[in-house]
Amino acid sequence: MAYRNPAPTVDIIIELIDRRDRPIVLIERLNIPYGWAIPGGFVDYGESAEQAAIREAKEEVSLDVELVEQFHTYSDPNRDARQHTIAIAFIAIAKGQPQAADDAKSLAIFQQWEIPTNLCFDHDRILKDYWHYRNYGIRPHY
Repeated sequence: MAYRNPAPTVDIIIELIDRRDRPIVLIERLNIPYGWAIPGGFVDYGESAEQAAIREAKEEVSLDVELVEQFHTYSDPNRDARQHTIAIAFIAIAKGQPQAADDAKSLAIFQQWEIPTNLCFDHDRILKDYWHYRNYGIRPHY
């Protein structure tokens, strides 16, 4: 019997600490599904989730990030219509000017009240949890 397992992914919520109110970076995806997303991607074989997060941040938004904490894991089998994935979300900090690269069509810097509504995957849920944590110190628990 062949086993099928979910693919591990990372999402990196990048706070720009050299800007007022620590806005975050989102990418506009070049590939399907189209829309806005938290930078991230698949964990490569032989790579830790932390290494993948640092690599994906550099590849997609051209920033060297410092991982602050592993925030939460998102594992709903329907979170990605392409395949079953498990996302490990990290909070990271960075300085400088991000630039879109790799599979990011473009990027933008957002404050909490500016987040676009056409977010991919379950990134609306992740960001809702993140803002709740950042504003009130309450972690998601489900």
